[in-house]
Amino acid sequence: MDFTRIKSDVNGNPRHVVHFLTLEPEGADHGALTIPERYQRVIKAANKLGGRKYHNRAYGGGIVFQAYECELPRLVELVRALVGAKQ
Repeated sequence: MDFTRIKSDVNGNPRHVVHFLTLEPEGADHGALTIPERYQRVIKAANKLGGRKYHNRAYGGGIVFQAYECELPRLVELVRALVGAKQ
């Protein structure tokens, strides 16, 4: 998975950014949803698991998680399950 390690938070906890398309379920039928609508749907699901919209000019469409590397694959699967359940 494509996670980008970014600067740690003020308490020293690691943060990682992932593009929102990585968090969508594979083979998902998006129907008539636009890219911004898909982005909002993924952000809403990621927020429930501690993910936040990453505001950065260099990384558009990013979602940041404060987690250790061993927790990241599980977080991705949980977000995909939440997004898939809303379809």
